[in-house]
Amino acid sequence: MKRCLLVVALALAMPAFAQSTPPAQPAESAEGTSCHAEEAALERDMDLARSRGQMLRRRQLAETLAALRTRCQGAETPQSRAARIGKLEHDIRLLRAELEHAEEQLRELKNQRP
Repeated sequence: MKRCLLVVALALAMPAFAQSTPPAQPAESAEGTSCHAEEAALERDMDLARSRGQMLRRRQLAETLAALRTRCQGAETPQSRAARIGKLEHDIRLLRAELEHAEEQLRELKNQRP
């Protein structure tokens, strides 16, 4: 019985060991995509482990996910930061234009006779 439990425990732990080794560093342009893909895979594995009642495995996957997020945030490239800034500036311009349009409609509505 003890041997059977040991085999099961090792079988469950092996994927966690395989996932805890850092993967080869991808090219900088693919770093963000790789991080998101790995993160999604870990989250799916965590959900599967939770649904099967494998709380130890889920916790190990959560630790691996936290380490991945730390690594990916540290690997953020200046280009991706600049792209995010540009996107936010663009979004702000769109929102301001939409706000101006809404304010104009409000002024017209208020100036109409009842």
